[in-house]
Formats: sequence, structure tokens, C-alpha cells
Amino acid sequence: MAEEVTLGDVDLTTVKARTVSGVVTLISRSFLLQFVATGGFLALSIFLGRPEIGLFIAVNDLVSILGYFSDIGLAASLIQKKDQVTITDLRTTFTIQQIIVLILISLSLSLSPWLFNFYHIGNGGTWLFYSLLAAFFLASLKTIPSVILERKLQFKELAAVEVVETVIFYSIAVLLAWRGGGVMSYAWAVVFRGLIGTVMIYWLSPWKIGLAVSISSLKSLLSFGLPYQINSLVATVKDRFINIILWKIIGADGVGIIGWAQTWSQKPLRFIMDNVTRVTFPSFARLQDNPAELRQAIERTLFFITLITFPILAGLAVFAPQLITLIPRYSKWQPALLALVLYCFNSAWASVSTPLTNTLNALGKVKTNTYLMLMWTALTWILVPYFAYRLGYNGVAYATALIALSSVVPIIIVKRLTHFSLINGVLKPLTATLVMIAGALLLTPLPLIINMIISLLLFTITVYLLVGPDLFVQTWKKIITARLGR
Repeated sequence: MAEEVTLGDVDLTTVKARTVSGVVTLISRSFLLQFVATGGFLALSIFLGRPEIGLFIAVNDLVSILGYFSDIGLAASLIQKKDQVTITDLRTTFTIQQIIVLILISLSLSLSPWLFNFYHIGNGGTWLFYSLLAAFFLASLKTIPSVILERKLQFKELAAVEVVETVIFYSIAVLLAWRGGGVMSYAWAVVFRGLIGTVMIYWLSPWKIGLAVSISSLKSLLSFGLPYQINSLVATVKDRFINIILWKIIGADGVGIIGWAQTWSQKPLRFIMDNVTRVTFPSFARLQDNPAELRQAIERTLFFITLITFPILAGLAVFAPQLITLIPRYSKWQPALLALVLYCFNSAWASVSTPLTNTLNALGKVKTNTYLMLMWTALTWILVPYFAYRLGYNGVAYATALIALSSVVPIIIVKRLTHFSLINGVLKPLTATLVMIAGALLLTPLPLIINMIISLLLFTITVYLLVGPDLFVQTWKKIITARLGR
């Protein structure tokens, strides 16, 4: 008979308390991680060359793909399982995952000579590949302790591990890059991040490690795990696999250029949109039977997100040519400026479409989102390689901008379902942003800081004229009250 594991079957009051505190913890962690990651990436893009950053992005994507095949959704099944999890469930998941991980690592090592030759990877790149494989193995050891913490809703411990790992990674990588370590800076950073993170999570969440394979447990877990993993696989094919193809078409230097542009263009989304959508998801789900409230909640969410992300993205696109001249060693990113503008355009669309696809999930329209993901995957694989072959790394950015236009599809779908107003949610911040861009371009001869201040004032005044003085406070207040159900 399977031995039961006590994973902290908490009562409803504790669940509510830990959920609310977990939301606060996750949002706080996200801001802290993004702050560290932004500063770290800025430093690395100063000390490292474009090909070195591109090599890390490409090799990291190559190894990250393995992670999507490492547990075939078993970990997600353990978290989702309604009944109490047994030691047999944990050990079966652990055993199956380790078998798959060892097979994938062995396969990767056997193919490594061909990969190094095909992509012309030098000595530093080979060690980076091996270090990422080691980190992949260490990450697999963290799965069960992470599942136990999530089952207990102990988000603070999970957040602590992720913060420590991020700080360790960027501290080591930046220090070694500053000392001329090149791509090996990444290699040492990922290994130390993996080692420290693994030790820390086992200290916070120990469990009785063992090997077992239960057919009944495996069948039960796979019934949820496989469909869940298939959705993740579609996203992997769209994002990770395409980068591996691009590596061969535009080289490490080209991957570095588009990676730099994409990273900076997505920073506003990571800081703002991710946190807002995480909080509003359960709110929208609860408002399904109240169409008027749901419509207003969608409009306010879109307004809040676009009010912040639109001007930041516009500022990045307009002021980047002057900003990169402030740091002498940053001028090497001059060729990436066009790509940055196009990726900012893509992120602006994403700041609208992502909350709306999140709304579809909240309304139970999961299949619709699957079809949207398949559409975007097909567009990515058709347009991106073609434009990359024709126009190089800028072609990738052009293709991304074209694909962004397809975001009109989820807008139309959600608008038909909820009848929300684009004027209230998006067009007013967009109008103010266009006024800001026009002002910034006209004031280009002025000193950068003065131009930025005047442009921001233009944006603020325009928003004030369009929406009135109190909507800023009401927007955030409504989101929070809807989330807490007050």
C-alpha cells in the first residue's frame, strides 16, 4: 500500500491567506528579479560582444528545449492532483524524469560534435554547452521539492530560491565578463546558479528521495500531464526552435542583435503586464456571470497596462539612438536600433493581445487560445525564416512586426464575447503616446534629458485631457478590489 506523504493539506482559511500573500510575494519577486535581470543584462551587453551574447541565447535555447521533454507534464500533474500525493507518486515522477533526462543528456552529448561543427561553435561555446547540460540535470533534481512547495502554497520559499539564483547568475556572469571572461562567464554562472539553487531548495523542502515506478500512478498523472505538456510544446516550437534555425541563418552575431532588441522591448511587459495579468486572471473568471462588470474590468486592465507600457516602449524606440551614445562601449549596438523599433511595435501589440488571451482562458475558452497559438506558430515558421534569408537579422524584426498585426484576431474575438470598448481601454493611451512621439521627434535638437521631460509632460497632459483626473486612481483600485472580492 502506498505510503501517504503529508504535503500540508491546508484548510480553506489557510489557502485564502497563502494565496493572497502569495500574489504579493510573486509580484514583489517579479519586480526584484526584473530589476536584477535588467541591470545584469545592461552590464553584460556592455562587457560582452554581440556574438558572445548571441551564442549564449542560441545555446541556452538549444538546451532549454530539452526541459520541455524532461517530465512529460508529470510535475504539473502532481501540483494539479486533487487527492493527496503519495510517496509513490513523487518517486514515480522523479524516476521517470531522471530516466528521460539522462537519455536526453546522453543524446545531446553524442550529437555535440555534429552540433559544434554545424554551428561552428568554438572552445568557449563547447564549455557553455556542457555547463548548460549540467544545469539542466541540476534543474531536474529540483522538480519534486518545487512541487511540494507549490502544493503547500509556500510561494515565499520558491521566490527566495529564484531571487538567489538570479542574483548569483548575474553577479558571477557580470564579474567574469568585466574581467574579460567572454562566453565562459555564462558557463561558470549557470553552473553555480544550478548548484546553489539545488542545495537551497532541498534545504527548504527536503523529501525522501527514492526510485519507483507505479503503473497506476503513472497512468493517473499522465491523464493530465500529457495534454498540458502538448500546449507547452506548441509554444516551444514557436519560440525556442525558431531561434535554433535563426542561429544557422543569421549567425551568433545576428542572434545577439535581435536578442538585445527583443530583451529591451519586452522589459515593460515583464515589469507591468505579467504582474497585472496574473492578478486579474481570477478576477475575470469570477466576473463571467456579470457582463457589465467584466467589460469594465477588461477596459480598466487594458488602460492601466497600455498607459504605462505604451510611453515606455515609445521612449525606448525614439530615444535609443541617443541613449546608446552615453556609454562608449554600448555603441556596438547601433546596428540593432531598427530591430529595437520593430520589436517595440510588437510589444505594444502584445500589451493588448496578451491580457485578452488571458481573458479567454478566464472565460474557459482554452481551445480558442490553442488555435491562436497554432496560428502564431505557423506565421512565425513561415515568415521569420523567409525574411531572415532575404534581409538578415533586420528581416527577423520585420517578420515579427508583421506577425504582431495578427493580434487583431484575439481583439475581435474578445470584443464579440464581452463588447468591451477599445476607445476606453486602448485608444486614449495610444493617442497620448502618438502625441508624445511627435513631440519627441520635433524636439530632437534639444538635450536628451530636456526632450524626455517635455515629451513625458506632453503625454501626461494629453491623457489628462482625454480621461480626466481621477481615472488613474480608479483603474488600479478597481483591479485590486475585483481581485480581493471586496
